[in-house]
Amino acid sequence: MKEGKSRKRKRSKHGKPQNQHKPLPSNNAGQFHRQEEPEPKNPSSSKKPKSSSFLDKMRARLSGGHFRMLNEKLYTCTGEEALKCFKEDPSLFDMYHAGYQEQMSHWPEQPVNIIMNWLKDRSSSLVVADFGCGDARLAKNVKNKVFSFDLVSNNPSVIACDMANTPLDSSSVDVAVFCLSLMGTNFPSYLEEAHRVLKPNGWLLIAEVKSRFDPNTGGADPNKFSKAITDLGFSSKLKDFSNKMFILLYFQKKVSCF
Repeated sequence: MKEGKSRKRKRSKHGKPQNQHKPLPSNNAGQFHRQEEPEPKNPSSSKKPKSSSFLDKMRARLSGGHFRMLNEKLYTCTGEEALKCFKEDPSLFDMYHAGYQEQMSHWPEQPVNIIMNWLKDRSSSLVVADFGCGDARLAKNVKNKVFSFDLVSNNPSVIACDMANTPLDSSSVDVAVFCLSLMGTNFPSYLEEAHRVLKPNGWLLIAEVKSRFDPNTGGADPNKFSKAITDLGFSSKLKDFSNKMFILLYFQKKVSCF
């Protein structure tokens, strides 16, 4: 009897699935430690984590694929076309921003945080226009008055519009922000709109993915890009290339001599 019982325990010990102790792909170290807990006694329940993990991976892949598709579309169409697309199917906007947030979660630093800190070091009386605001995170985390613009509005604080044609008056804001939002073939018209709504000496802050400014991989030349913006009536104040994921460009609107 003892011998049979021993064999039974041995089979139980070696009857686990071979991949049971593979670490989950997660940023949460606690999830890895939870894998070391004893398996549930119910064999059917022991399969749930594996199934759930598989489904989560599939959802992430599908979400990532949709995001890349929409991202490519937004970079290769006009703002007017993108606005029409999202109006016809608002769920695409939610899908895009879900993928965007997933991508951002892997970045060691968020450009919006740097812009927030920049604003917090200045007067809260500065009025801000956030072009392509997404979930309006900037407005939620600073004391400034912020006009949040995007193609679709999911809450009352966001104004849905084509960013080439905002409802702001001319020379009415102190800071214009483009945080990973200079998308579309007509993005120069967004910058022209920013110039229109900015007060003299107003600030233009641009954060963009670093790969977009790598001429070796088909990106824009950052110096030529800055020159094009200064030609619109801005002066270049700072170029920050210190982050490996994005660059930050700071401009000020020139005071007209006329």
